[in-house]
Amino acid sequence: MSDPITPAISDRICKHMNEDHSEAIALYARVYGNALEAETATMNSIDPQGMNISAQIAGEAVPVRVEFDHTLKDAEDAHHTLVAMIKQARSS
Repeated sequence: MSDPITPAISDRICKHMNEDHSEAIALYARVYGNALEAETATMNSIDPQGMNISAQIAGEAVPVRVEFDHTLKDAEDAHHTLVAMIKQARSS
C-alpha cells in the first residue's frame, strides 16, 4: 500500500512536479483548469480531490483549481492519475 496524501506527501509530489515536470503543470492548468492563457504554472498542493496551481497569465499569478475525476486513494493513485491526465491532455 502506498502513502496517504498528507501535507508532507503533497509537498513531496509538488516539489517533484515543479522541478521535473513544469510543462505538464502548465498543461494541467490550460486543459483541466480552464486557464487557456497560462504561460507557466506551479503546483502548490495536491489533495485527494484535486490540485491547486498558480498559473502565470499576462504576468500575474492566478490561482487555478483542478479537480480529479475520482478521489485519490494514496500517493500511488496520485502518480497514476497525473500520468493519465497528462497523456489525455497531450492527445487532445
